[in-house]
Amino acid sequence: MELAKTSDILKWAMDNKKAVCAFNVNNMELLQAVTEAASELEVPVLLQMTKSARNYASMRYVQGMVAAAAKPCPGYTPPMMALHLDHGDSFELCKECLDAGFSSVMIDGSHLPFEENVALTKRVVDYAKSVGACVEGELGKIAGIEDDKSNEYSSYTDPKLVKEFVERTGVASLAISIGTAHGAFKYVNEPKFAFDILEQIQKEIPNTPLVLHGASSVTPSDLETINKFGGKIENARGVSEDVLAKSIPLGIRKINIDSDLRLAFTASIRKYFAENPGHFDPRQYLAVARASVKEVVKRKLEAFSK
Repeated sequence: MELAKTSDILKWAMDNKKAVCAFNVNNMELLQAVTEAASELEVPVLLQMTKSARNYASMRYVQGMVAAAAKPCPGYTPPMMALHLDHGDSFELCKECLDAGFSSVMIDGSHLPFEENVALTKRVVDYAKSVGACVEGELGKIAGIEDDKSNEYSSYTDPKLVKEFVERTGVASLAISIGTAHGAFKYVNEPKFAFDILEQIQKEIPNTPLVLHGASSVTPSDLETINKFGGKIENARGVSEDVLAKSIPLGIRKINIDSDLRLAFTASIRKYFAENPGHFDPRQYLAVARASVKEVVKRKLEAFSK
């Protein structure tokens, strides 16, 4: 696969004081939407897969689709892009993905005691370095549900621990918890974010790219469309793009987005089926869904990466 190094993409974000968008993808249409949008806007992008998404698509298809997206062809110039494992839960999974050509992995030891988190993360970092890749670690728990990962409660990242963690593990980037949450059902009330903690973290590790998980906005218009055409998604709430943009001057260099793509995909398909009850060709409704997701991706890239 002709992929960029994640470290180079993070360096681009640091040098330009921007945030690279990391989009979770698990099928061809999502991958096409993300890479084509990034190509048209000429900005770097990270493709992410969770353990369950990788299992859904299977590794050989992941490799083949990403290789195709990274190959130039008439009318398409690949963006600077890398492939990243999101929320790796074991050394073995991280090693498998690195051996398969992933540019980087995240090892999530945030549920472990500090010393165990350090030990697990450093083990993954040491192996990643041997194959020319890099690692994202995590300190602090992010609430919510993402695929098969669930945290009922969140805990803010302790600014007093971040420097020690980065120095002892050698991670290339650090995911932190300041109030975001995974999934579409993030908050009961208006979310509050600990920008003061983010500012303290940046002062402790100013040269380390910081990562924000759970950053989907859960666009109200997509929820309205889903519910209008037979869906039932209630009490979903996300993080506004204006709020997310405020985190970039405070050191956020990677912003993860997943639910917004799923919601746009589902909304467009529900609407299409309702308006075209006689259609049954997947190419018809998947093309519409792909176009809808591409617009979401463009909006995110323009907000955070341009």
